[in-house]
Amino acid sequence: MPVVGSYFGDTLENHPLPTGAASPGCPGRHGVIFESVPEIAESGPRKDGLHSGLKSRILNTEMSGVRIKRLFRGLVVAVVAIVLTGLAVVAIQLQIGKRRVAGEIARTGVPRKLSPFGVVKRLSVLPLSDLEAESPALKTEPGVAYLIKADNLNILFDVGRNGAGEHPSPVLHNMRALGVDPVVIDMLFFSHPHGDHTGTGLGTATEFSLSRGLAPLGAIPAYAPAPLTPSQWNPKPWVDLVRGPRTLGNGIASIGPIPRQLFLLGYTAEQALAVNLEGKGVVLFVGCGHPGVRQIVERAQQLFDEPIYGIVGGLHLPARGGRPLLVAVGADRLPWPGMAERDVDEAIEEIARVGPAVVALSPHDSSNWTIGRFKAAFGDKYREIKVGRELIL
Repeated sequence: MPVVGSYFGDTLENHPLPTGAASPGCPGRHGVIFESVPEIAESGPRKDGLHSGLKSRILNTEMSGVRIKRLFRGLVVAVVAIVLTGLAVVAIQLQIGKRRVAGEIARTGVPRKLSPFGVVKRLSVLPLSDLEAESPALKTEPGVAYLIKADNLNILFDVGRNGAGEHPSPVLHNMRALGVDPVVIDMLFFSHPHGDHTGTGLGTATEFSLSRGLAPLGAIPAYAPAPLTPSQWNPKPWVDLVRGPRTLGNGIASIGPIPRQLFLLGYTAEQALAVNLEGKGVVLFVGCGHPGVRQIVERAQQLFDEPIYGIVGGLHLPARGGRPLLVAVGADRLPWPGMAERDVDEAIEEIARVGPAVVALSPHDSSNWTIGRFKAAFGDKYREIKVGRELIL
């Protein structure tokens, strides 16, 4: 029986045949006749159809790939355009806001003196919220809450962040752990209306909350530089809006709100608490220092004849290693310069110029590098701020 060669290129040499095997008709080299020619003729169109279909699928795949690439490029261009447009809007708002702040400060002018405004004989501060703690039993967070004891007056300076909306909040947990009953608080003082100081998380706040469950704060004044309302969990305190420098008690005063336009966070008015310690001078308690150290110190010198004895709290100097968002939002420059080493050096120079005996920098909004620079600059005058570690001033 003759052997038929393969149409798809199989050679006859791969199929040895008996010598002399032949058929009449068209003998091959080995006497083989191709009886499958009709099949070859019939399979030709199928081969062409197969190739055509394969080419069509490849072409469709290539066209789909091109469309996907074009779609992806278009998406990238659209995202970049949206981001750039957003940054342009923010940049314009930032410049407009800075002009507004400059005009507001110019209209305010030099405030009248508050001295003499009395003295306190004893002064201490117990951090209840900050980024570091004295004991692992105490909770930490990137926020501020300090219990300031001025003689017999208990002042709660800010109420922390409580970013997770917990009850008890980190502040309330720490108060209980340290034996501080909220009912002994005589006064609330809010440095500025940002959530890491009002117990409401991030961003600009409209209310304040010691915790996200009932907190036994009494009917006490809450001094704030911007409108705030007490939350449903602590409804009793009443808000006293501070519009300018004023005394709040014997030896206790607000330096008044100082505005600044911040990147992303926008217009922010911040006040510092001043306490006049007998025989020593004024201690300034600062929440974030958004107005800048120079502006805060200059305002205090305009208000008080007494020397500046101490500066305690946050100054927002997250240079070299600070959290990226803090680097951006704490400045009145666009985010790529952010807060830099020169800002830290200028703050140190300004503080050194007034020569305080006590400097304590909050780690909640300053980097370890900045704190190291402060320690080196002020030596034994520097005090660490840690939750649960009381500072006697």
